[in-house]
Amino acid sequence: MKYNYYIADVFTKQIFNGAQIAVFPVAEGLNTQQMQLVARELNLTETVFVFQPNKENSMRVMRIFSPKYEINFAGHPIIATAFVLASCGEITLTEIITPIVFEQNTGAFEINISAENGQPTFVQFSRKVTSSIDRFTPLDEELASFLSLQVSELDHNKYAPRLVFSDIPYLIIPVWKYESVRNAKFNYDAWNQSSAPQTSAQEVLLFSPKTPFSDADFNVRLFGSRIGIHDDPPVGSAMPAFASYLCSFEFMQKGTYTFAVDRGDENTRRSVLNLEMDHKGDDLLTIRVGGNAVMVAEGIMNIPDL
Repeated sequence: MKYNYYIADVFTKQIFNGAQIAVFPVAEGLNTQQMQLVARELNLTETVFVFQPNKENSMRVMRIFSPKYEINFAGHPIIATAFVLASCGEITLTEIITPIVFEQNTGAFEINISAENGQPTFVQFSRKVTSSIDRFTPLDEELASFLSLQVSELDHNKYAPRLVFSDIPYLIIPVWKYESVRNAKFNYDAWNQSSAPQTSAQEVLLFSPKTPFSDADFNVRLFGSRIGIHDDPPVGSAMPAFASYLCSFEFMQKGTYTFAVDRGDENTRRSVLNLEMDHKGDDLLTIRVGGNAVMVAEGIMNIPDL
């Protein structure tokens, strides 16, 4: 059968930036094996297949695949899917803000699509997260060694390294300068020789509270044993952990905070994620993640029966 698909750049206003996500807006009839093969064929970070079980309402079911496996939750595909469905007419935008519900394997998410003249301009989704914080992390010398940095580059003034258990355990490490984030390089041997693997951290989120771009407050980058040494992967899935990390510091008074996080730079598909979080001082944290998207391509794929 023939299926229409679209490719959008997410968390950016500029084509050929942000994260590339493929979306099949009407995927009825496809099975798991077919979807996995399609994702492998497109070879993008994430490919989304959209189903509408009940034609009486606007709720959609999203199934998300990397080239190798199915993904239970991801934030970038929410932005891409809402943008694509609204752009191709699967969702009609008659109001300034149109609410919709998407369901992933981990549960349902409320989405708001902002529009001008019937076209999507901004997508935001909300999520409630529960995280636990561990202040005991590897020594600075170990942190610096597996990130190929100097100990003096680490920030212990306003922030400090902490382990955050969210969807997966993240080791979150602050540095003073934007350049440290950009120049860091993961050292697999130093990681294996350090105490970091014993913390159960699956990925490292390195960040700086400084960025040369006026539209962002933090620059972040993910590292880890499963991430290529030169890769700068999407960071949307790490944002709940990052928000919980920020709220773990005493100087963060209770209230609602709005800030922006950028990933990459002008040469590496820079993304900008807009976040809001309601800090109430308890374990349950409500965050809202929003961003822009631009359409890159559309096509038709012939998918054989399996």
